Amino acid sequence: MATDMKQTMILGILVFDRIKEAGKTQKILSKHAGIIRTRLGFHELSEAVCSRIGSVLLILEGQPEDWQVLEKDLSQVGGIEIQKMKFDYLSK
Repeated sequence: MATDMKQTMILGILVFDRIKEAGKTQKILSKHAGIIRTRLGFHELSEAVCSRIGSVLLILEGQPEDWQVLEKDLSQVGGIEIQKMKFDYLSK
């Protein structure tokens, strides 16, 4: 039985002004929807506050070249920070 090296990329995006940047960010995420396996978005919400700061967690699939294009597109949006984690593992 052959084993292949697999990769999983997780991108964390901090949006400093989600009211201003949400539209641009959403458009880019929609453009790259084919490589996004999981997407979670968070922001503080209470009766008194709806935070302008938001976080998005993406688990990506596909090819690393496609991940780089997504990251490049996101880096064009002002007011966000991107952090990433990459996992390499053997798959049966």
